[in-house]
Amino acid sequence: MISTRDEQSLTVEGQKVSVCLTTGNTSRCTVIFGHGAGAGMRHSSLDGIANAFAEVGISTLRFNFPYMEAGRNRVDTLSVSTQTFKEALSFAVTNDLEPLFLGGHSFGGRMATHAVAEHNLIVEGLILSSFPLHNPKKPSLDRASHFNKIHCPILFLIGTRDGMANADLIQQLSAEHQAVLKWLDTADHGYKTLKRTRTRQDDVFHEIAEHTDAFVTELL
Repeated sequence: MISTRDEQSLTVEGQKVSVCLTTGNTSRCTVIFGHGAGAGMRHSSLDGIANAFAEVGISTLRFNFPYMEAGRNRVDTLSVSTQTFKEALSFAVTNDLEPLFLGGHSFGGRMATHAVAEHNLIVEGLILSSFPLHNPKKPSLDRASHFNKIHCPILFLIGTRDGMANADLIQQLSAEHQAVLKWLDTADHGYKTLKRTRTRQDDVFHEIAEHTDAFVTELL
C-alpha cells in the first residue's frame, strides 16, 4: 500500500513551505526530491516517481521551494534553494528517515548538487532525474563546474530525447566523476515517451525506479 501524507512545514529564511512524504509497505531509505522550475511538489510526474519508488521500498520526501509556495514565477536564488535542501535534510534526520539520498527533477536535481557542494551535506548519494546540464541547443558543461566539490555517488537518469543533456557531454561528465548514467528509453526532459519506438513495456517512472533501486541497493 502506498501512502502520501502532508507533514508539518519547513521554515526557510522565515517562510514556511509544504512538505509531503510518500512511503510504501516497507522503506529502506528516503530520497529528498526537489521539483522542477515550473511545477511544485505535487506535479503528476513527481507523483509518478514517488509512487514507483514506494513500490521498491524507497520513500520520497518532497517539498516546495519558497518561490513555488508563494506562487511566484521566478525561481529562488541559489542560496535560498540550497538552504531549502539543507532544512529538508534536517527535517528528515529529525524524523528518522535515514539513510538519505538527495536529488530531484531538473531544477530540483541541479539545486541538490549545489546543496551538497556548498553545505557539505552528508548523504548516501545523489539521484538526478532529467538533470538540466545546459539550455536547449546550447550544449555546455558550465553548470557542472561545481561537481569537483561533490564526493558522494551520483546517478544520472536522462531521457534519450532530453534536449537539456547533450549525450556526449553527459557521458563525459559521468566518466569524470565516476557517476552512474542510465538512459530512459525514448523519454524527453518532461518524461514523455514514444509509444511506437519505446522498447520497454513499463512506463518511464517504473524505469526510473528500477535504475534507482539498483543504485540504492549497491550503496546500502
